Amino acid sequence: MTKNENFDFEFCLENPFSSEEEKANDPGENIKTHEKRGKAKHCTEGVHSRCIKRKEQTEFRRAFSESKLLDILDHNFEEGHSYHCITGGDIDSLSFLKAVIRQQNLDYLLFSTWCLADDDILQFREWLTDEKIKRIDCYVGEIFPNTYRHEFKYLKEMLAETNPSARICVFKNHSKIYAGTGGQFSFAIESSANVNTNPRTENGCITIGTDIFKFYKDFFDGIKAFNKNDYQNWKPW
Repeated sequence: MTKNENFDFEFCLENPFSSEEEKANDPGENIKTHEKRGKAKHCTEGVHSRCIKRKEQTEFRRAFSESKLLDILDHNFEEGHSYHCITGGDIDSLSFLKAVIRQQNLDYLLFSTWCLADDDILQFREWLTDEKIKRIDCYVGEIFPNTYRHEFKYLKEMLAETNPSARICVFKNHSKIYAGTGGQFSFAIESSANVNTNPRTENGCITIGTDIFKFYKDFFDGIKAFNKNDYQNWKPW
């Protein structure tokens, strides 16, 4: 992807301040842009934010149960199309992934979430065991290992058994993304929902295209994990 200075900037992933007093006296220095508005002198690791511009066909859907969502998405996804949904009830971001896997098995999938539950990990286990997904990488928020200790342990054990080439990447993350590819198409799913189900209204979008898959994969491949020592032999797919 061609670098665009209007859309490419870097945020510090570490706390750049040695004390609360220094933080109060030095606001904003943990952000730097390619316009060099900030020094970011304390920043040792960063995330480059990116933007992709697309102009393709768009379709709109509404659903308030997972079965309804799968029904209204039960057709062949088309290259270059985006499917925008507003949802409620028992729908989570995993529901959108189910719609994709109904149409094809996946050679590769990455997912990014703030948190996920045991039932969701069990679903991934089933897909990996049945080879619905051949390779997976997981990106979670920095709170996940401690706040969701049981789920984090279960996820690590499950991947060690079913997909040892995978990694769980812990970093300052609140994004909800899937990006994957299979024999028929590549895609990305962007959602306000975490993997775990909640009854709130959420929005989600499935976009079919190699460009958006590569856009997200390139970004997440470059993340330097807080737990990088756990996956020293990890290599991008």
